[in-house]
Amino acid sequence: MEKKKVMIGMSGGVDSSVAAILLKESGYDVIGATMELTSSTLDAKKVCDFLGIPHYTLNFKKEFQEFVIDDFIKKYSECKTPNPCIECNRYLKFGAMYKKAQELGIDYISTGHYAKTEWSEKYNRYAIKKSNSKSKDQTYVLYNIPKELVDKMIFPLGDFTDKQEIRKKAEEYGLNVANKPDSQEICFIPDSDYANFLEKESNLKPDCGDIVSTKGEVLGRHNGLYRYTIGQRKGMGISSKEPLYVVKLDKEKNQLIVGNEEELYSNVLYAEDINLLLVDDVTEAMKVDAKIRYAMQAVPATIYPMENGRMKVEFENPVRAITSGQAVVFYKDDYVLGGGKIMYTF
Repeated sequence: MEKKKVMIGMSGGVDSSVAAILLKESGYDVIGATMELTSSTLDAKKVCDFLGIPHYTLNFKKEFQEFVIDDFIKKYSECKTPNPCIECNRYLKFGAMYKKAQELGIDYISTGHYAKTEWSEKYNRYAIKKSNSKSKDQTYVLYNIPKELVDKMIFPLGDFTDKQEIRKKAEEYGLNVANKPDSQEICFIPDSDYANFLEKESNLKPDCGDIVSTKGEVLGRHNGLYRYTIGQRKGMGISSKEPLYVVKLDKEKNQLIVGNEEELYSNVLYAEDINLLLVDDVTEAMKVDAKIRYAMQAVPATIYPMENGRMKVEFENPVRAITSGQAVVFYKDDYVLGGGKIMYTF
């Protein structure tokens, strides 16, 4: 019987390298692929050579510019805070790369994400499920993939609970990436200075304006709204008796609105660009667990469908620093129900 073919996206890091090992051990015909975006593909090719599997370098620079970098710049120009990893997953890893896999007659696509896919009897479809690792679970950044791809995806790391287990597996195989540090920054901004990146790569330039309290008091001057994000406390150059945080970016007035800790909390947000994976439609109020950032635990909420395909999300308890441009992701029974982009909050 001919082996099923899997194309795995490989960055050269330990997660995707071990994922390739696990696929090979499971009996798949494994093909490694690295997206040529901005960085070197050397480590990934070395791992593939070591494992004796083919390696392709896929030049997706054009797609990366259009769907990730241009979107990143656009969102900041609109005073929103984007998540480029989500766009990269949708349009490149599970978009352009899957298309390439189809052209090559490959059955499945895989990555080193901490997530699972499985058949759900209850929902009568393949679904994305939380991984066994509470701290590393990455289903938040996968909500936006096309639903027709879910049964074509394999996540070999879904059962691991600890990163050290991954490193141990890599060491057992003698991989030179076993102790390679995790990448923390945005891949196309290695120095993490996103404001400098925006100024160099776009027409965004410092447009100074007032820093204003929620009571209307002018407290100082900001040097460009794109340099700030909701919940930020430091780096504003103002002093106060009590700690002040960024609570709003007012694009129309070019004002940075600051307030106290309590004013960062809200229990309602509105979302657009909804992508549903677990169900075809939401026609009435539904209780879910929801999260508004990768690092938080999902908390109880109710979602309400609105016109134009938008969604109102009401949290059981107020959540901190809801940020427009970020994703809100919904879970049901530990499956990814879907999610959308945060428009605004109250």
